[in-house]
Amino acid sequence: MEGWHAVAASDEVEEDDVVCVQACGRTLAVFHLEDGGYHVTDDCCTHQEASLSEGYLQGDTIECPRHQGVFHVPTGKPMGPPVVDTLHVYPTKVEDGHVWVRIPG
Repeated sequence: MEGWHAVAASDEVEEDDVVCVQACGRTLAVFHLEDGGYHVTDDCCTHQEASLSEGYLQGDTIECPRHQGVFHVPTGKPMGPPVVDTLHVYPTKVEDGHVWVRIPG
């Protein structure tokens, strides 16, 4: 299932919000940041597998709801303990009113 997949209508993800979606057997978090940008990451925190889409989005960071680990959404980089592993960020684009993500093979 490698390639580009529409994962959400762009108007379904409000600005400064995140939603959980399923695509190609993966659970993903679709972010619409306050700067207008869309980003897609794995929804699972790299620390203890909590759902990041249930976390606290502030600016371009997401705080895990379980242990308050923080990730920089555009890069997936951890911002400090307890998270140390980078979050997978997928290539993302918005076309024809949909958020598209490229799933690797």
